[in-house]
Amino acid sequence: MKLLRIDSSARSHASDQSSRGSHTRRLTNRFTRRWLQQRPNDVLISRDVGQSPPHPVAEKWIGAAFTKPDQREAWMSETLAESDALINELIAADLVVAGVPMYNFGMPAQFKAYIDNVVRVGRTFGFDRSRPDDPYTPLLAGMDKRLVLLGSRGDYGYDPGGRIAHINHVEGAIRDVFAFLGVTAFHSVAVEYDEFGGDRLQASIAAAERAVDELVDQVVREAEQREAA
Repeated sequence: MKLLRIDSSARSHASDQSSRGSHTRRLTNRFTRRWLQQRPNDVLISRDVGQSPPHPVAEKWIGAAFTKPDQREAWMSETLAESDALINELIAADLVVAGVPMYNFGMPAQFKAYIDNVVRVGRTFGFDRSRPDDPYTPLLAGMDKRLVLLGSRGDYGYDPGGRIAHINHVEGAIRDVFAFLGVTAFHSVAVEYDEFGGDRLQASIAAAERAVDELVDQVVREAEQREAA
């Protein structure tokens, strides 16, 4: 299998390596380390959009992306080169492990720029005007891809049914975008209480680490069952 790890935290170190480090990097480290311990022959590709964010969509990008490939000028292909590289990584991956902290109730701008670069007509979704009631086609459907979203939040109660679940615009937004492309197998784990610190934060980190370990074991079992079928 091929794993694509994407980190989007603006913090460069994990929270178990630095007192000001990233909880999401801590979780993506843990997930990929445990995965490769169980499946050492799998391939891991890492993409750090937190430290090296993709360029945001601009006017030239739009003009290039909505021009048919056989009609593009040289500058258009150059403009889309970064997007092509990100899409190629996504298409090649069987499992996407994304570390996405909550910034002001939503995803970081760095990760939004990543999404805007990989959601592209003709590459990851199709559009057919002859089907006005259902013109979209998820081009990643049928590839058996899975998305694991590892998050962190300053407050608590953001999960479904929680006290402030209605202002959590991270997991739902990212799940919906990937489902639009055809990636519908989705799992998520998050650390909470970051702004509170103390025992509640430490308990949340410990719970998230246990959940990550259980999730790795579950997804590995499912992968091995598919391979044996």
